[in-house]
Amino acid sequence: MAYAFANIAFTPSVRDQQDKNGSGGYARFLTDDRSGGDILSDRERAFIQECDGFYQATVSETGWPYVQFRGGAPGFLRADGDNPITYADLRGNRQYISLGNLTADNRIALIIMNYARAERLKIWGRVAVEERPSFPVADWPDGAERRIHITVEAFDWNCPQHIPRRLTEEEFGGEMALLRAENQHLRKQIEEIQARSG
Repeated sequence: MAYAFANIAFTPSVRDQQDKNGSGGYARFLTDDRSGGDILSDRERAFIQECDGFYQATVSETGWPYVQFRGGAPGFLRADGDNPITYADLRGNRQYISLGNLTADNRIALIIMNYARAERLKIWGRVAVEERPSFPVADWPDGAERRIHITVEAFDWNCPQHIPRRLTEEEFGGEMALLRAENQHLRKQIEEIQARSG
């Protein structure tokens, strides 16, 4: 059984390009020697549940991909078991492009980033939509119109090589507090040196 993400992503045209560009070694991901990548471990579940946003791609009936960003407080994207991921679909600009695409083709791809740690998790899955009246309203934020259930079919951790380091306000605030404390300490040292030499 092939590695799950390779089975989805390494199509004949992709394999052709890998061979032409010196990446033929990826063929090993399609052999029985490599398997897995379809059941979330504790590492993936923790990463998913600490994220504050992700990019999702759906496919339109015209064959075009549609990419959208979804964000919220850490924990809004839930990974409670081996394979399901859920999130509350909040009311937005009311175009319903992603929702419409998912009713015609339930395939979805997610890219979840942690820019501060230069980590990226890619997920392929299939969606089932649960409308709001069928789930406990108190369990979800105001404005949630439905719950999106994603059954994971494959995932892959990406190479961190080209991920720029970015920090959220909270992460940056912690670093700024350290810099301010260091700055105050250095200023105090300068004042003491000036007082001794003056």
